[in-house]
Amino acid sequence: MIILLIKRIVVIIMALASLFNATGAERFGDYCGNFDFPRISAENQEADTLRIMSFNIRCGDVNDVHVPDRIGIAIRQIKEVMPDSLGIQEATPEWMKALDRKLSLYAWVGLDREKGVSPLENGESCPIFYLKSKFTLEDSGNFWVSDTPDVPSKGPGAGCIRICTWVKLKDRVTGKEFVHVNTHYDHVSEEARVQGALIVTRFIEENFRGIPLVFTADMNTTEKGEAYATMTENLTDTRFAAEDCKTYGTFHAGKDPAENADYYIDFVLCTDDFEPAVYRTVTKGVDNRFTSDHFPIYADLIIK
Repeated sequence: MIILLIKRIVVIIMALASLFNATGAERFGDYCGNFDFPRISAENQEADTLRIMSFNIRCGDVNDVHVPDRIGIAIRQIKEVMPDSLGIQEATPEWMKALDRKLSLYAWVGLDREKGVSPLENGESCPIFYLKSKFTLEDSGNFWVSDTPDVPSKGPGAGCIRICTWVKLKDRVTGKEFVHVNTHYDHVSEEARVQGALIVTRFIEENFRGIPLVFTADMNTTEKGEAYATMTENLTDTRFAAEDCKTYGTFHAGKDPAENADYYIDFVLCTDDFEPAVYRTVTKGVDNRFTSDHFPIYADLIIK
């Protein structure tokens, strides 16, 4: 009799635990699914604008949800936004093979940060995807965010090797050109982030002065950080400049986003050659699931 009672108590406790976990998951899922700013579909995007997206897709699990279980929903999210140009962070070979196969409208440029080989084969990368039908690739390249940018190497104080990828694209119809630079600053060291920002800004100034340019990144720092201040000396933060702006903290770690509602570490910056028209944090998940531990962001930019 006592054993039966104990079993019943255990069953009740397990049921309550399951209900609590399900309620928690549903709460986060509903938050992710329902809290969504009105998007502007690609069909209704203003003429003569560029849609630039930044997306840290997370190289590993998000609260025990493995990469294979997120690939499909992340790609669906990208297709819903339909950016003209997309900067991705934390792209492992597993991600790259899927993105290469399923984003058939896009071409891409990038290298593995560890060995400087194809990101389809090794390591993490910061690739840039662009619409093949809209742009021709005029030039592209990669450099390491370090004192030895031509070879795989860590920057001063960095926790790991970081790479920066760039493309120069030409609109097939208008003939207008722009440069897209994409990177991921260090997650360990403030010194490394600041030095990284100095290295990237110096590269931009030496190579792309006078050319319309957009910069996307997970900077691993907020707008209060010195690295952000360095990047925005000559670049505009589209989140603050866009007239139509719906925004939310970009890093949520797969938990309740309300805990980090003001925590912005992902950015779309641009030169004064653009007028930011729209900015969105893509807060809506897919099938009530987070696509990453970051919310992707995008900006629609008018070329002046």
